[in-house]
Amino acid sequence: MSEQTFNEVITNHFEKLDLYTTAITRAHGKNHPEAFEVRELFETISGKVKDAGTNKPDLDAEFAQLRKITDNYTIPGDVCETYGGTFEMLSEVDKAYQA
Repeated sequence: MSEQTFNEVITNHFEKLDLYTTAITRAHGKNHPEAFEVRELFETISGKVKDAGTNKPDLDAEFAQLRKITDNYTIPGDVCETYGGTFEMLSEVDKAYQA
């Protein structure tokens, strides 16, 4: 399978990420406070993508912060599949953005 472009990844993942980033704050926020920052960063990224239209937004700072707070998208051992899926999708979006 070929690498997806940033716009393809956005189309494929952003709607689900909007749901998932909210869900993980509710399910895991108490034990994983970083989930709230992940949600905030996703909202910032989503807003910048919408504002940029067809142009590529500047998301370097947001992805750097996501990598930092998630330990490069390392999935904690005590979380649900939704949490893991959120990190996997965010990692794909980050990779597509960096490509």
